[in-house]
Amino acid sequence: MKEIDWSNLSFGYMKTDYNVRINFRDGAWGELEVSSSEYLNLHMAATCLHYGQEAFEGLKAFRGKDGRVRIFRLEENAARLQATCQGIMMAELPTARFKEAILKVVKLNERFIPPYETGASLYIRPLLIGTGAQVGVRPASEYMFVVFVTPVGPYFKGGFSTNPYVIIREYDRAAPHGTGTFKVGGNYAASLRANKKAHDLGYSCEFYLDAKEKKYIDECGAANFFGIKDNTYITPKSSSILPSITNKSLMQLAEDMGLKVERRPVPEEELATFEEAGACGTAAVISPIERIDDLENGKSYVISKDGKPGPICTKLYNKLRAIQYGDEPDTHGWVTIVE
Repeated sequence: MKEIDWSNLSFGYMKTDYNVRINFRDGAWGELEVSSSEYLNLHMAATCLHYGQEAFEGLKAFRGKDGRVRIFRLEENAARLQATCQGIMMAELPTARFKEAILKVVKLNERFIPPYETGASLYIRPLLIGTGAQVGVRPASEYMFVVFVTPVGPYFKGGFSTNPYVIIREYDRAAPHGTGTFKVGGNYAASLRANKKAHDLGYSCEFYLDAKEKKYIDECGAANFFGIKDNTYITPKSSSILPSITNKSLMQLAEDMGLKVERRPVPEEELATFEEAGACGTAAVISPIERIDDLENGKSYVISKDGKPGPICTKLYNKLRAIQYGDEPDTHGWVTIVE
């Protein structure tokens, strides 16, 4: 294998040695299988291809200074996948089986886990799809769970630096009481046009308002939003936002630091009052927001006056990463060490 340039990895796909698979047939999950093929053999009438019975997760494994490998909050990912399964009528994978698959695939691909000092990590992508053939619109009776891994660098090229965002009103990512709270591919397909428009306009990402009234902050691209003011961490509450595990972790860390935490509707005008703000998710951890432009109303909410990440965002970012890499104690039991 040619040497991997760990410090210049992009956030993209790289072939690794193995993936793992578990099939659901006749009402039960089968044995875990190891594969070196990057391809799936699918029936052309599989429900994942026709009716969107498809869910995925994203988590990471980190190599610490001590050489040990840590996986961040895998039980939370298992629980979120189960919630998605309930939402789109797929067979639920038990947490123990999810954990078995994740640990197996990380161990099998250990040589792809980036060294500690590179700041890179091993991205883990679990995928659950309806494989049973159906022509009528109804859930499949067969499913496949697949997990592959790929080493990744930072999500944004500049790493931990501020980015400009733009409010896009003409497209919705998800509707209230739709599939917005589930991690399904359809939500990402729905975001592609808005995301392209934002990039074409020179922004790092698009920003969504609530689909019903277009008054409240919903999500930024594929990430949750949070704002900081008056020693308070504020994040939107809505029935169309994906419950981000990173956001959940940051809320806990903010509380640990003595900040108040509020989950509530956040009206667009409130953007003018935030001292700091960020987009958060597995890929970037925190992407601090420089400003949010509302082109339709000719407004620009400048959050970072000096163009640099604020002190609380920086502290939260460093703290979370330190727990993930094992540089600080894991007081909340978030980390699974791969033995």
